[in-house]
Amino acid sequence: MSEGLCEVVFTPGGQWVRVAPGSTVREAAAAAGVPLDYPCGGHGTCGKCRIRFVENAPAPTNHDEQVIASNDLAQGVRLACCARVMTSVVVEVPTASLLAQSYKILTEGIEESGAVADPVICKKHVELGSPTLGDDVSDLQRLMHVAGARKAGLSLLRELPSRLRTWGFAGTAVCADGLLLDFEEGDATATCVAAAFDVGTTTLVGVLVDCVNGAVLARASRLNPQTRHGDDVLARIQYSRENREGLPHLQQAVIGAINDMIAELALEAGVDREHIYEAVFAGNTTMQHLLAGVDPRALGEVPFVPATSESLYVSAMELGLHIHPRAHAYLFPIIGGFVGGDTVAGALAAHFDDAEGPVMLVDIGTNGEIAVKRQDRLWAASCAAGPAFEGARITHGMRAAAGAIEKIRLGSDVSYEVIGGGRPAGICGSALIDVAAELLRSGLLMPEGLLLAAEDAPDAVPQALRDRLVPGEDGTQFVIARAAETATGAAITLTQGDIRELQLATAAIRSAMLTLLKREGLAPSLIGALLVAGAFGNYIRLDNAQRIGLLPPDVPREKVSFIGNSALTGARMAAMSRSARVRAERIARQTEHVELSLDPDFHSAYVEAMFFPPE
Repeated sequence: MSEGLCEVVFTPGGQWVRVAPGSTVREAAAAAGVPLDYPCGGHGTCGKCRIRFVENAPAPTNHDEQVIASNDLAQGVRLACCARVMTSVVVEVPTASLLAQSYKILTEGIEESGAVADPVICKKHVELGSPTLGDDVSDLQRLMHVAGARKAGLSLLRELPSRLRTWGFAGTAVCADGLLLDFEEGDATATCVAAAFDVGTTTLVGVLVDCVNGAVLARASRLNPQTRHGDDVLARIQYSRENREGLPHLQQAVIGAINDMIAELALEAGVDREHIYEAVFAGNTTMQHLLAGVDPRALGEVPFVPATSESLYVSAMELGLHIHPRAHAYLFPIIGGFVGGDTVAGALAAHFDDAEGPVMLVDIGTNGEIAVKRQDRLWAASCAAGPAFEGARITHGMRAAAGAIEKIRLGSDVSYEVIGGGRPAGICGSALIDVAAELLRSGLLMPEGLLLAAEDAPDAVPQALRDRLVPGEDGTQFVIARAAETATGAAITLTQGDIRELQLATAAIRSAMLTLLKREGLAPSLIGALLVAGAFGNYIRLDNAQRIGLLPPDVPREKVSFIGNSALTGARMAAMSRSARVRAERIARQTEHVELSLDPDFHSAYVEAMFFPPE
């Protein structure tokens, strides 16, 4: 062993590494290639990076004591982001602490297909004829006139004379909104492709689209690699502020993942990456800043001002994208604050601007975004729901990955469904909503959030459910899956603290919705249509979401529509159509951004929304 270094062995995987004394287990795990999960960005607040020292456990930190039960602390359980190694150790890594390799990611949205009337990318096969003494128009002018282009770049001009003469002044001109991008050999009009991406805080989803007929040629998705620096945007803003290389690190991480997806998309579609002539991105305000490498620090302090709210049309090469070398990237306009391009793209996909009657669009996630339209007036706001719906700060919470319980029902006993089948390792957000709603219906959970003890349960509650109400460190716990049933060997429970986190997240979304409606004097029952967008919204059960008050209970069920990944659909529309981009710009300009913290109605609505609705 190198003198002065500590050997850290990770079980059951068998990875090992030598680190300097005082290094955190997080640092050792990174060096050994052990992919631990850090939803809070490694700040010791989410409790998801739990490991166990087989021996020589360091003294627990304050963070350890706040999120780990005392009996687990006594067994050597610590947080990897806080625990420091002072001697050689063996560290046991439970499956629940590993970053899952397979996630349930929504890649579908509102589908629109058919010929594109006003494509952004156009390819035209041309036969120019050779110049003569009587026709000595320059090569570039000759080509642009026939192709309908207005300008071209120097890099193409350097190659154009040779290409024209080699190919007999015939070939395929590639234009992007008046810019001559390329001149290709032969008739290459059959391949005209653009890429569109939804850049989410948690996930990345992309498609390749045919710019002639609008067909989706390929789809790809993955976890946003920035999640290792925190599940929410504020954690990433903080990371970029506190680390000198934080911003370029975050930008390179997401661009690297997108380039991997581009390679995957191109392979699936059978096209060369250099035949992708445009890329479009829709994301929340912070994600678009980080994607472009623009300093987001002002978004982390009052008054939360973005560097720009305009759309960006920039060189794909400057962004670092591996597509056509002269391609451009379009980033959606931003409404204001944290209401970003994904909301604009979702409104575009849902034809929000053309809707009649009061309409509400809500995207439920770590950062909830809500928009309301009535006649020709549009408002939008964002709220920090927190990462509870992604499983963070929930005792046995996890993302929607293999092993997560995604559906729960209570009857004579508990029944549940697990993503991927097999034994459960935790619960994801949709199941969290299910179990709370079911407990409310059974009378075991009170509107103020109190989970009753077994002896206080209503007489009608079956004995099997009563037996699942057990004492915990912060009050009664409800056992969803017993230790013998789980993949971890530990019972999966719902605690009072978990219920509190759900109340906080639900109250943020609901109070934001009610505040925007109140500005127009609208009751929820008067909404003509409630459009629920986003991956999380697509997987929740409407009756359960309304029972806990996440969605207004008095909105008739027939008026609620789940529109899937509308941000991706909007990005796909903008990748193909000039008029779609014009509409997106108009939506962003016409929508008034509402800062909820300045609205006195929001604070009272938030307090009221902390209570679950009565039956």
